[in-house]
Amino acid sequence: MHTPAKAMITCTVVSLVAVTAYTVALGPNGWVWFAWVVLMLATIGVFAIRSPR
Repeated sequence: MHTPAKAMITCTVVSLVAVTAYTVALGPNGWVWFAWVVLMLATIGVFAIRSPR
């Protein structure tokens, strides 16, 4: 796996933890979850377009 792909998946996982903590502490916010879903889709896109080796 390439380093940028590893960084992207790490950011996505850390963001999921942060969004979950935010939701538990302050209550649900649709925009925060929407932003996380966009990040997750971008991460999936990075893995989908990278060339296989």
